[in-house]
Amino acid sequence: MTAKPVSPDPTSESGAPGGLAASLPGSPPDAGREPLVVAILGPTGSGKTALSLSVAEQFGGEIVSCDSVAVYRGMDLGTAKPSLAERARVPHHLIDVTDPDQPFTAGEYSRRARATLGEIAARGRLPIVTGGTGLYLRALIDGIFSGPGRQEDLRARLQRSHARHNAGWLHRVLGRLDPVSAARIHANDTAKLMRAIEVCIAAGQPMSAAQVRDPLQGFRILRIGLNPPRQALYERLNRRAAAMFEAGLVEETRGLLARFGPVKALDSLGYRQAVEVLNGTITEEQAVAAAQQGHRNYAKRQLTWFRREPEVHWFHSFGDEAGVQRMARELVALRI
Repeated sequence: MTAKPVSPDPTSESGAPGGLAASLPGSPPDAGREPLVVAILGPTGSGKTALSLSVAEQFGGEIVSCDSVAVYRGMDLGTAKPSLAERARVPHHLIDVTDPDQPFTAGEYSRRARATLGEIAARGRLPIVTGGTGLYLRALIDGIFSGPGRQEDLRARLQRSHARHNAGWLHRVLGRLDPVSAARIHANDTAKLMRAIEVCIAAGQPMSAAQVRDPLQGFRILRIGLNPPRQALYERLNRRAAAMFEAGLVEETRGLLARFGPVKALDSLGYRQAVEVLNGTITEEQAVAAAQQGHRNYAKRQLTWFRREPEVHWFHSFGDEAGVQRMARELVALRI
């Protein structure tokens, strides 16, 4: 089935005449009785939380977060996690499950999220996956490369060698070990380059020759995407980034640094700029502007990623708009 855009605005890029009802994809309910999973995807600030709450309250759902930073306890102001009041309305999962100094990979997310989906379905409830981390969503639905685990000693050696050599060294090493993967990975993407080299050495074969995935089984997937007007989204992101700093993001970051040190999790948007403020590198005003730009850039990358997802029913508006929520509930009702 080809994905069809849905929009409450008949003049939107969907081109659908007649407004809401006329633009509803008319695919019939799935014949199989496998439980349904609703995946709500889209860029940061597009209203995924509001839409997921609307769907969950209508159909007795539970929400599974798909956010690589929301998993960390204590990282609240910079993550736009659902509020405590929102979490009290509907059960939420995979929020605040580990500390910022603990590694949390896409593979770990996939394992936990799949177990959670099974538990929710077993209770006769509707699982709703929502968030903006495309890699986590792909790992959950399509599976992830099941290669060797992290090799900490090898990573440490690679890190030291990377620091000694000039730019491009890791990419050249991977080019000798696995030219196919080297052609696919950007020369500046240190994390992916190190992982690919690690797999080549630990597995004894190129990573490109060992791609094995384990797609999610036993569920039907309904993907609902949010792609609001770009300028309106950017304005919302600008306001949200400024509000994070006004609410005390720098102080929250100070406490996290005191407790955990300069961990990788603090390199995420907002926290990275707050760390620079604490280091005296930039002013808070400059940090706000940098965070705003970073969130706008991130939204672009998220949309580019999610456009590759199959069979997405796109709404060209925000998820907190009543018309979008009504149409999303109609989509779900067709498949329950």
